[in-house]
Amino acid sequence: MPFEFKPDALLPEIVHVRPQRFGDARGWFAETFRADVFSQAGIPGPFVQDNHSWSAEAGTIRGLHLQSAPHAQGKLVRCVKGRILDVAVDIRKGSPRFGKAMVVELTAEGGEQLFIPRGFAHGFCTLEDDTEVVYKTDAYYAPDHDCGIAHDDPAIGIDWPFPPSARILSDKDQKLPRLAEIAELAAAGEGER
Repeated sequence: MPFEFKPDALLPEIVHVRPQRFGDARGWFAETFRADVFSQAGIPGPFVQDNHSWSAEAGTIRGLHLQSAPHAQGKLVRCVKGRILDVAVDIRKGSPRFGKAMVVELTAEGGEQLFIPRGFAHGFCTLEDDTEVVYKTDAYYAPDHDCGIAHDDPAIGIDWPFPPSARILSDKDQKLPRLAEIAELAAAGEGER
């Protein structure tokens, strides 16, 4: 099988994906996505949009982002240059793990991927300068449903690898509300695949 799929230990709805690399003297080759294999592993589709971000400096934080229902998004995330600390937070209303965060390092060198289903907020912090991240989504970008949660919300308690003074955030991300303030969005993705 060209992929290894492993549910996260803390948030088992999130799936760690490791593509198999086939190498020789020239370098390596890997399949990074196959709809049939991912479907058999329980990762729904179809994915309808690809996104690509570049961050100039280490310490750049993007997130924690989500789209509210009915435009909630599942994401398949990978780092294609550099390294990131990738984060997902359970925001499903009634979930016994509501507000819990899982954190994992994704690297271009390792090729790891993370599937984050609907009902979870997502963000990442770059661990190196000149870092690129690509991700697939299973719903189109819907600006009127774009929202997020403050990356430094103490109720979530993410241990970011940079002190607040060294974190680089967009103006929008600096103004995101706390989890308690968006309780009505906790149902994002409920009732959807």
